Amino acid sequence: MGDILVLYFSRTGHTATMARRIARGVDEVDGMRARLRTVPPVAPVTQVAAPPEPEEGAPYVEHRDLEECAGLILGSPTRFGNMAGALKHFLDGTGGQWLAGTLVGKPAAVFTSTGTLHGGQESTLLSMMLPLLHHGAIIVGLPFHGTPLNSTSTGGTPYGASHWAGVRGEHAISEDEETLCRLLGRRVAETARKLLAC
Repeated sequence: MGDILVLYFSRTGHTATMARRIARGVDEVDGMRARLRTVPPVAPVTQVAAPPEPEEGAPYVEHRDLEECAGLILGSPTRFGNMAGALKHFLDGTGGQWLAGTLVGKPAAVFTSTGTLHGGQESTLLSMMLPLLHHGAIIVGLPFHGTPLNSTSTGGTPYGASHWAGVRGEHAISEDEETLCRLLGRRVAETARKLLAC
């Protein structure tokens, strides 16, 4: 069985909810399973560090999760049109995996949640793709054909799954957003399964 690492940072829970929906899509593919992981928050040196294990939700990621996975799906809330600092901090520490070629040839995808509909979803998704391209991963997106991308009035992009949470987090994941999350998980898992069979 191949593991797809669904790695995310979530502050208010919307990105974590998306991660769980994506994991469902991964688990729908025979021979594949989702491995949910999160990254610890980062803080200025004057603040208390995070506990060694999260109090709830997915465990913190370890570099071996990257080595053991057959594919990777990264998620982050949007921060001024970019990924959150916590996810970027983790990725900045993967130089050893880059040197070893750990992610070369593995399928990868991205997802995000924003407070406003035009809050930088696509630029955030693109910012998460850059380190994946440097690692040699194969980027998997969402096609317009056969998906709600042509009709959604909430989140959704060809670059990856997205969710419009609302300024106060008042929007639950829409039916279209949930469909796109599950589809993204399935597409990465199906791609990984094909690559493992080669």
